[in-house]
Amino acid sequence: MSDPLLFTQKKIGNLILPNRILMAPMTRSRTTQPGDIPNQLMAKYYAQRASAGLIISEATQISCQGKGYSFTPGIYTASQVAGWKEITHAVHQKGGRIFCQLWHVGRMSHSTFHEDGQPVAPSALAPDAQVWVVNEKGVGEMVDCPTPRALATQEIQSIVEDYVHAAENAMMAGFNGVEIHAGNGYLIDQFLRRSSNQRHDQYGGSKENRIRFAVEVITAISQAIGPEKVGIRLAPFITQRGMQDEEAIDTILLAAEHFNRLGIAYVHLAEADWDDAPVVTESFRQALRRKFHGAIIVAGNYEPEQAEALIEQGLVDFVAFGRKFISNPDLVYRLIHQLPLSPINPDAPLFGGSEQGYTDYADFQQLRAKGAI
Repeated sequence: MSDPLLFTQKKIGNLILPNRILMAPMTRSRTTQPGDIPNQLMAKYYAQRASAGLIISEATQISCQGKGYSFTPGIYTASQVAGWKEITHAVHQKGGRIFCQLWHVGRMSHSTFHEDGQPVAPSALAPDAQVWVVNEKGVGEMVDCPTPRALATQEIQSIVEDYVHAAENAMMAGFNGVEIHAGNGYLIDQFLRRSSNQRHDQYGGSKENRIRFAVEVITAISQAIGPEKVGIRLAPFITQRGMQDEEAIDTILLAAEHFNRLGIAYVHLAEADWDDAPVVTESFRQALRRKFHGAIIVAGNYEPEQAEALIEQGLVDFVAFGRKFISNPDLVYRLIHQLPLSPINPDAPLFGGSEQGYTDYADFQQLRAKGAI
């Protein structure tokens, strides 16, 4: 690549990012218990990766009700906010920028996390999916999601308020902004799709009704903290977890028009990255670009050359990397200098655990000093 755009500055919201290489949100389940509290180990992990143009934090539940996996962080208690303050401070001390990804899992949960034993969803439909739960022996395992209970209409506004409270807490914790997780089969995505939303009130039926919850959440958060500090993650082509819907693309493009009118900072596309995954079409990318004028981020196990090509075509503005950032805390440096990347340690846990497979990956200069390369 000659003079790659991937390494150039670009504005997102009210921030000027030093490069187009973002760190994708990745659940790692390393919080302090009880209380799902962010900690110093997490601060070290994020600070190690502060050279990213922007870090998008791991998914962070907005309430007890929004939790679906063990040891994931929250941002609704004072202790959680205090823990996140240590993390944002560590990132900012290294010159980085970080958004908090706000999360309500909806039906992607387990009875363990709910006093009444039932997750909530737009409709009482099981997702045919599993979540990671630490059992009574302290061992993490994937377990089936139960059938949720359908939210009553009057309950929905309280969840919107939970999102706003979490966004305000994120600002108190020192984040530069928030990203609303509305993809991958979680609560907002469940409202968007006919396969998971079979309601007969103002939140179900037509496309306009199915985007209502997403638009209400984004509107309320934008009014609370400013639209330039708000992004949203969508997954239009992902169909796993019972999310198949032939209207999904049109529904999401309709929602994008509303997000554009609100003036939010960005739309972030979570793209399927397995071998036989649905292909994200160029026609969709062009349609999204026409309807949404803010920044567009994509994530999907991209190689740098693929990322550069999309940026050069003007179809996206930034590319978020996940796996590569796990084992290469200095990923930006390595890409700029075309240095070899370290592989992920297959024997280290991705979810749960301590330093191993989390903060023990060395940067290139450390490896060179040790004579490891």
